[in-house]
Amino acid sequence: MSVKFEKETVRTMNAPAGKLDLAHEVGNAMTRGGGPNGYLAAYLKQLQSNPLRTKMVTSGSLSALQEVLASWIAHDRNKQGHYFTSRVPKMAVYGALISAPMGHFLINILQRLFAGRTSLRAKILQILVSNLVIAPIQNSVYLTSMAIIAGARTFHQVRATVRAGFMPVMKISWVTSPLALAFAQKFLPQETWVPFFNIIAFVIGTYINAHTKKKRLAALRKKHYGDGRSASGRTDDPEKRPGY
Repeated sequence: MSVKFEKETVRTMNAPAGKLDLAHEVGNAMTRGGGPNGYLAAYLKQLQSNPLRTKMVTSGSLSALQEVLASWIAHDRNKQGHYFTSRVPKMAVYGALISAPMGHFLINILQRLFAGRTSLRAKILQILVSNLVIAPIQNSVYLTSMAIIAGARTFHQVRATVRAGFMPVMKISWVTSPLALAFAQKFLPQETWVPFFNIIAFVIGTYINAHTKKKRLAALRKKHYGDGRSASGRTDDPEKRPGY
């Protein structure tokens, strides 16, 4: 152990000054992420000066990352064997041009309705409005967009997708949204609600997306390959993996 440590120390001392300076700057930036000069402060400043643009960039990036992560979790590759499918840029467009402007508009309305109202009754009403008005609108638009991205081209196909997924998604929202909103009301200043809810939405969206992909892949295997699967659940022929 001492020999290894000594070697690592010598290697660091012999490293070029430029690399050491860069590593030092990166380390400082990472460790002060929550400080007055850190990433969070810079992000909140951008939210104040350019709220819609910042939300569009954030939502587009997180939506694309969500798609890649969900594909990796579900082992859903395209025909070339990659997790970066054609849906990734489409999800980025959805996040930036649909989800972010819609969320910006709806959350602004919610915050204006309850601005300065801190009573328990007002907080409960805010949670009810969020879950019974805002969440159904957002989830309906989300499911409609996902259906179109997945290949639905007729009104009946889109409607069938929305009807099948609406209540399962709403149940998840009704469980997580009151808890998240109550936490934000209690512990977070209002200017930090946007990044907080972005993180919550990213986690939930990744879970729903990965779960949907697993169900779709299982249905495709059952339809095309029958029982020709290994015990691990993969097809015996690695070339016969469903993709898009």
